[in-house]
Amino acid sequence: MSNAWRCLLAGLCAGMALTSPAQSQSTSPSAQPNVVATIRPIHSLVSAVMEGTGEPKLLVDGVASPHTFVLKPSDAKALSAAQVVFRVSEGLEPFTAKLAQTLPKSVRIVTLAETRGLTLHPLRTGESFETHDHGKAHGGHKHNHGAKSDAGGIDGHIWLDPTNAKALVAAITEKLAEIAPQNAERYRANATSVADKIDVLASEVEVSLRPLSGRSYIVFHDAYQYFERRFGLSPAGSVTVSPDVPASAKRISELRRKIRDHKAVCVFAEPQFSPKVIDPIVEGLGVRRGSLDPLGAAIPAGPSHYPALLRALASDLKSCLANPS
Repeated sequence: MSNAWRCLLAGLCAGMALTSPAQSQSTSPSAQPNVVATIRPIHSLVSAVMEGTGEPKLLVDGVASPHTFVLKPSDAKALSAAQVVFRVSEGLEPFTAKLAQTLPKSVRIVTLAETRGLTLHPLRTGESFETHDHGKAHGGHKHNHGAKSDAGGIDGHIWLDPTNAKALVAAITEKLAEIAPQNAERYRANATSVADKIDVLASEVEVSLRPLSGRSYIVFHDAYQYFERRFGLSPAGSVTVSPDVPASAKRISELRRKIRDHKAVCVFAEPQFSPKVIDPIVEGLGVRRGSLDPLGAAIPAGPSHYPALLRALASDLKSCLANPS
């Protein structure tokens, strides 16, 4: 974190101390809590729990990627004024790495990847990942018992497993009830409703994707394994290990071989990055092109975002993988 950023935060904190009682009442126990969520899927789950009591602020909006996001002065102001900030992990949102050292002590930072009861998967490493060892891969998971989220290279895209989303809702609910006990009953009622809706959603997506089992494809970056493992999909690899690292010539050659060997049906780009990166991979192979978005940038933020995101992923997969020629 730069010195300029520290100075900015210090100035904002000093300015907040000079506000009038009317301006500062949002931090009082009886007011609506001041909540920030980093990315849209997490913002959606927080919004659903808070519905009827207030709305959280979203940090990473539009097509911005949490991997490369840079805080703006308005973001610094929102973070400094918050009572609680919900993030996934430092690994997924590097811009949050030094918040604990720079934000006021009154701001609670909740790292949701450390939530108890999550099913966590290690990052898949190497030039690509295989599907023929799918059964063994399904066993390659960890149940989180409160360990540090980034220890051991854990994949941070935890929200794409609906079972994990239910555990996140429970953790979010208890944290919100802690900071705003006057709303605890409403939070818990909302959470029960959200969990029931997630169960229905998971069943719907499972039925929708069942016909796609065994159809191979390539994703832009390895952001989908929680979704893939939960719903029995068959990825053959990713264009890049990290979205901010371009694919090498060696990797492109290997992916072209994989498309042929695995009879891959589709190569998926992402809206946060230029679709041209997949041009040299698909050229002359007759493979389809599609787009997947693990954040749902085109989906309006709010309580309905999360179910819309999972349905969009299922729909985008079906439109590119169904009825291959």
